Amino acid sequence: MHDRWPVWKLALLLYVFAAGAVAINLFMLGLMFQAFGFAALSPVAALSASVLLGIPAAWLAGRWVRHLLDEGAEP
Repeated sequence: MHDRWPVWKLALLLYVFAAGAVAINLFMLGLMFQAFGFAALSPVAALSASVLLGIPAAWLAGRWVRHLLDEGAEP
């Protein structure tokens, strides 16, 4: 078990994908909130917010992948 990838390494590898998913979801959420009278969220604002919000998303994705790797390695 000493050759396992730690969660932080997995999260670091998955950060770009998690931050991209967060940016897309924030932008779409901003578009949906227009139905309630809010202003649309610009793509730049969504990308800016995803830089920080991508960190916990990547951490959760890393935990999920670590769990899947552990489950697949069980005899």
